[in-house]
Amino acid sequence: MALKVLIAPDKFKGTLSARAAAEAMARGWSRERPEDRIELLPISDGGDGFGELVSAIAGAEARRCRTVDAAHRSCEGQWWLEARSRLAIIEAARVNGLALLPAGKYHPFELDTWGLGALFEAAAAAGARRCLVGIGGSATNDAGFGLARALGWVFLNDCGRVIERWTELHSLSQFRFPPAWPRFEEVVVAVDVRNPLLGPEGCTRIYGPQKGLKEEDFMFAERCLGRLAEVARRELRADLASQPGSGAAGGLGFGLLAFLAARLEPGFAVFGRHARLWDRLADAHLVVSGEGAIDASTLMGKGVGELAEGCRRRGLPCLALAGRVADREQARRRFARVYAMTPDLTEPARALAEPAAWLERLAAQAAREWRAEPVRDPASIPTP
Repeated sequence: MALKVLIAPDKFKGTLSARAAAEAMARGWSRERPEDRIELLPISDGGDGFGELVSAIAGAEARRCRTVDAAHRSCEGQWWLEARSRLAIIEAARVNGLALLPAGKYHPFELDTWGLGALFEAAAAAGARRCLVGIGGSATNDAGFGLARALGWVFLNDCGRVIERWTELHSLSQFRFPPAWPRFEEVVVAVDVRNPLLGPEGCTRIYGPQKGLKEEDFMFAERCLGRLAEVARRELRADLASQPGSGAAGGLGFGLLAFLAARLEPGFAVFGRHARLWDRLADAHLVVSGEGAIDASTLMGKGVGELAEGCRRRGLPCLALAGRVADREQARRRFARVYAMTPDLTEPARALAEPAAWLERLAAQAAREWRAEPVRDPASIPTP
């Protein structure tokens, strides 16, 4: 019997975009099961690729503006506008992404989110009334301080002097609202983690090392961001630093809460709503998903894990294809079957050299082995 297969992977970070991964999976699956009807739905939970994927679903037009990256090097920033609904879609990593910088050249103390301001100003100038923002993949740890300054917020130290670097925030005394800055009816931020701004689970200690922060930097960085949070609590009369997701993207979640009155939502839920994901599942016999590594983060709120959990609740089988699987026993509790390029098919170096080819082979293997499985009628799958 021919199957209706929804192929819905996230990116294979550093090697394949979500779309390229979906296409490779589809080629391998179709080679073994050409009779199946395949639908491609590359997914994102708010990180790299979020803007491109959501804009394609929404029919939004790409726009560009001159800005700077996290190191203040000149660059062209891309965002998207769906003119009829006046929705702007912004992917922060297009400007302050870690992948845009030479590896190891810059310390996070030298980087900030200033360049994002130009995207919000361009969106407002184009008539956007709502913003949808994905913030994963950042190089920064400034809690949105640079973005705020770019939008006209002024930060003053104890002597009344203007603070221009986030590493000077330990002396912050007050900040001044800008006379005018982009006003939107709604700013929704897709966050892929639930960390608060500060503390043992905050952005500095959990994600700072990925960006170049060392253990000896933690106390100073926490002091700076802690002072910003303290003054914001006093000035804005809200404890934003403790909100889940405020520590996302080096505290950019906090910055958008404080300086653009944003609302934080789980990134995969935002994507799923715009993609009508659960409606698509209602018409599928099988889901094939995956990402570069199936690990603890996959099972703790990341998009692929959330998709598998949604399938499990519906009694819909979901297969996982990955570059590697950290704990197969844990993964099998969420996925019907789990496949890995390494060590199942090849060595890590070869997989990294030709990721699309090996992923295609992995999908073909999964398709061959699925022939023996019973097929459920989508109409019989319960809605949670």
